[in-house]
Amino acid sequence: MNKDIAAYNRSQSAGDKAICDLLASGIDEGLPQAESKIWHAHPVWFLEGNPIVGYSKQKAGIRLMFWSGAGFDDENLNVRGEKFKDASVFYNEASEVKAKDLNRWLKKSRDIQWDYKNIVKRKGKLVRIKIE
Repeated sequence: MNKDIAAYNRSQSAGDKAICDLLASGIDEGLPQAESKIWHAHPVWFLEGNPIVGYSKQKAGIRLMFWSGAGFDDENLNVRGEKFKDASVFYNEASEVKAKDLNRWLKKSRDIQWDYKNIVKRKGKLVRIKIE
């Protein structure tokens, strides 16, 4: 696990740390080719510079967000972004994190991507990409 992400996880309450540790290890395993780092104060994983998945502590719990998750057509990712193509789910206990769901979403995250890396250059316009 990335040392900065491990430090982020350690800074959480015991229950939230357990969730974060499960998510980080699952994401690392499911996206071994991804670069991970703290980005805008939260753990985020990138494929070729494009943000794919990350999590953050919010009032509702630990939010697992997929930048292109709205295109996954998955009812379990039930919090949809209004401006972009993101979708997410909240966790309040480690037992809520299902490896089967996480692995399915990570597979989809490799195949279904919107180009957030170049969104500023394109003046806010998202373009669908796929990284092989």
